[in-house]
Amino acid sequence: MLPDPGRGLRAVDPDDHHVFASLGCAIENMVQAARAFGLRAAPSYAPDARGIQVELEAAPPERTDLFDAIPHRQSTRALYDGRSVPPEHLRLLEAAGNGDGVRMLLFTERQQREDILSYLVAGNSAQMDDAAFVEELKSWIRFGYGDALSTRDGLFSKSSGNPALPGWIGRLIFSQVFTKDGENSKYENQLRSSAGVAVFVSDKDEPAYWAEAGRCCQRFALQATALQLRHAFINQPVEVPAVRGQFASYLGIGGRRPDLVMRFGYGPELPKSLRRPVEDVILRA
Repeated sequence: MLPDPGRGLRAVDPDDHHVFASLGCAIENMVQAARAFGLRAAPSYAPDARGIQVELEAAPPERTDLFDAIPHRQSTRALYDGRSVPPEHLRLLEAAGNGDGVRMLLFTERQQREDILSYLVAGNSAQMDDAAFVEELKSWIRFGYGDALSTRDGLFSKSSGNPALPGWIGRLIFSQVFTKDGENSKYENQLRSSAGVAVFVSDKDEPAYWAEAGRCCQRFALQATALQLRHAFINQPVEVPAVRGQFASYLGIGGRRPDLVMRFGYGPELPKSLRRPVEDVILRA
């Protein structure tokens, strides 16, 4: 599995960290699917190709809750209902979210979430003040059904709880409705409605570990989905270098890099963003 250099995010992800984390998420889906279809998948990072190689061998088929959750998993950018997650379900989430060289930190106390909120607001404020970031984000929003159907990628407006609009109208009014104060207020309400926050931290700041963090994140997300929990990325604290260093100090992880941040809780389903068909992402010799 290889990254597509033409689809990188230069403003928000200049070192391709999220690219490799995303590859790890996709690889984890492959691992879970292989298991269900009678194969054992063994992924490994291939530095020469800057990609991930997956070796497959026959194994007894085993269908799991995580495999069944794959088509239902989504980042749900909505208010949750504030309910706590039972301890036995938190243990399942912890088991899913830890991996080889990656540790997941789970925060469920109110004060912990308020602390994390301060880094979320700081990161979001810095990004909202960055014209290149805002323009990059705007280019990936699919404001209406026509945009979503023609591209089959990006973030569909209704997936964030916003109305679907003709693309030209959405792009015209974007700067008027997408403001720093408005976004910070939205994130404050969303995080305070959540049951907890998961932070994924890898042992080394290298692509192989970024991908492993993605695998752990995807397992966590699939397990959450199987437990009828919603989740959404709140990666601003790790996307702005200055804030990321402060966030790492708060987490007490020394010189390690916090990779990904997700909030989770009980909440509604929202419309899903469309994705390209498999044949569009397969390289043929």
